[in-house]
Amino acid sequence: MTGTGSGTSPGAGPVREAPFRVGLVGYGLAGSVFHAPLIAATEGLTLDTVVTRNPERQQQAKGEFPDVRIAAAPDELWQRADELDLIVIASPNKTHVPIAKAALEAGLPVVVDKPIAGTAAEARELAALADERGLLLSVFQNRRWDNDFLTLRQLISEGDLGDVYRFESRFERWRPQLKGGWRESGDPAEIGGLLYDLGSHLVDQALVLFGPAATVYAESVVRRPGAEADDDTFIAITHTNGVRSHLHASATTAQLGPRFRTLGSKAGYVKYGLDPQEAALRDGERPVAGREKEWGVEPEELWGRVGSGESPSTGGGTPVPTLPGTYPAYYAAVAAALSGTGENPVTALEAAAALDVLEAAHRSARENVTVTL
Repeated sequence: MTGTGSGTSPGAGPVREAPFRVGLVGYGLAGSVFHAPLIAATEGLTLDTVVTRNPERQQQAKGEFPDVRIAAAPDELWQRADELDLIVIASPNKTHVPIAKAALEAGLPVVVDKPIAGTAAEARELAALADERGLLLSVFQNRRWDNDFLTLRQLISEGDLGDVYRFESRFERWRPQLKGGWRESGDPAEIGGLLYDLGSHLVDQALVLFGPAATVYAESVVRRPGAEADDDTFIAITHTNGVRSHLHASATTAQLGPRFRTLGSKAGYVKYGLDPQEAALRDGERPVAGREKEWGVEPEELWGRVGSGESPSTGGGTPVPTLPGTYPAYYAAVAAALSGTGENPVTALEAAAALDVLEAAHRSARENVTVTL
């Protein structure tokens, strides 16, 4: 039995049995580096069709997955919906809502890359449609399975930091030259810029850790010559429980700060560096069944430190082993949800709550106000 858009009630859709046949829409960075390899590595899922108009990407997909079928447009999938069990949408942001709606109307469960939509209202409309049809609607928020995030969640749950009162989180890069493409477009229809790109991850992680937002303040700047979309953004969230999250997304940071700096009543946790899974996937490495303990592991010199009273840069605190990152766990959970043995790992309503914050941040930066949710 399929799951639901909200994940709050059992699905009412058709019973599906593994292996679940997946149609993947989009074979750019998201589709080829993240989704296709993770789908192929997941027991119970099989990559059936890749949708891309680009001849080079079609050839790439066939080279990497010789048995995969190729389609030039999503409409081809709806014409043979009975041959598929799941649609994964990894196409440009502006296409997420119309393709997800078409897939759900064709009776197919859906995974959508973040952001699921440009507005929280659109996300909730999709969730309502999925619930109405009794179909799974899940959002690919892979950073919930980053090694540092998993480690921080464990430290908080075990009380090692005491009562957390400040959470600092950064996705910072030094990219002074523009790369081009829709992600850097200033056209609002493209849903580009760092606020909706890296900000989707930053906000989602903060809400998972500390719950709903009460107020949002943001600064969003276009710094690079020729840039059209925000490339240096700061978001301050005051959560309803009083925790304050300070989130940074930037392509113009010449000296990178810590990925996490989390301060509590007993101790703080500081962690530098990025989870290794994206780099591994970009380099062609793949998670292999039976060797899960080797995936997502980082060397000891990159471990974060927990302590108080002294900076970790001068040796303060105690190194804490970083838990392995587990991106494959997302699609394993999707397969379980499809078979009726597990819950939707990331619901559309959770994504809508993050979009509430992102929309508030956009308004705050534009009007120079603090927004109450």
